[in-house]
Amino acid sequence: MVSPSAATRAEAARISWRLVVRLLLMALTLLFLIVPHLLYRAVGRPSPMVMAFLNAAGWLAGLRIRTTGTRLRRDVLFVSNHVSWLDILALGGAARSAFVSKAEVADTPLLGWLADQNRTVYVQREDRRAIHDQTKSLRDALADGRPVTLFPEGTTGAGQGLLPFRPALLQAVIPTPPGLRVQPVFLDYGPESADVAWLNPESGLDNFKRLLARSRPIELVIHYLEPLPDAAERDRKALGQAARAAIAHRMSETARPSADAPHRL
Repeated sequence: MVSPSAATRAEAARISWRLVVRLLLMALTLLFLIVPHLLYRAVGRPSPMVMAFLNAAGWLAGLRIRTTGTRLRRDVLFVSNHVSWLDILALGGAARSAFVSKAEVADTPLLGWLADQNRTVYVQREDRRAIHDQTKSLRDALADGRPVTLFPEGTTGAGQGLLPFRPALLQAVIPTPPGLRVQPVFLDYGPESADVAWLNPESGLDNFKRLLARSRPIELVIHYLEPLPDAAERDRKALGQAARAAIAHRMSETARPSADAPHRL
C-alpha cells in the first residue's frame, strides 16, 4: 500500500463524529477506572486498572489484536519495532508492559500523568551526559520484575521495514541482570501499516485524530519471538543486531518488503 499523501492525511485528520464519540468513551472509561486505580496506589499495590484502561482505549480506537508465540510474563525486556502510538495501547494492555519513552512525554498535559501511572521510564536520547542515570532508571524498573518495552529505532517507522537500532539504552542490560530475558517483538499491522504509521510531515495530533476517525478496525498481530540467547547479550551492539535480525526475519516470513528497504518519509 502506498502511504497517503500529506494532503490526504490532513483531510482525514479533521474532526469527525467517530473521533468525538471515541474520545468521550475513552474519557468515561478513565473516569470509571480512576477511583479503584487510586485506591490500589494508596495501599501500595500494583493497579490492574492501568492494563484495563489501555486495553479498553485500544479497543475503542479500533485495535483488534491477535498474538503469536509465547509471551514472557516477568523479568523481560521486550525489544520491538515502533509504528504508531497505538503500539503503547497494544503492548501496555496485552503484555502489561511499561515503556521507555522520550522525556518530553512527562511534560505533556494528561499524557504525562497517564504515562506516570504506567511507570514509564523517561530518557533524554540526545543527552549523552545523562546516559548513566538513564540506564540506572531502566535497570531499576526491570528489577521490579514487570515487563518493560524498548523501541530501539528511537522513532516510528512505516511498519514495512526497520530503521537502524540505537544501541545506547541497551547498555542498561549489559551485563544482563540475573534472570532477565530479552524478547524481540514484531508489531504487524499488515497491509494497513503504511496508513497507521505516524510519519513526517504529519503531526502527532493529526495522526491521533486521523486514526480515531477511521471507520475500519485496525488489525494488529503481535509476534512474540524467541528470547535471545545468552551469547547475544555480550554487548549492546550485538544485542541490538540480534534483536533487529530476529524481527527482520519474521517480517520476511510474513511476505512483506525487505526489512532493509528504505521507508521513512
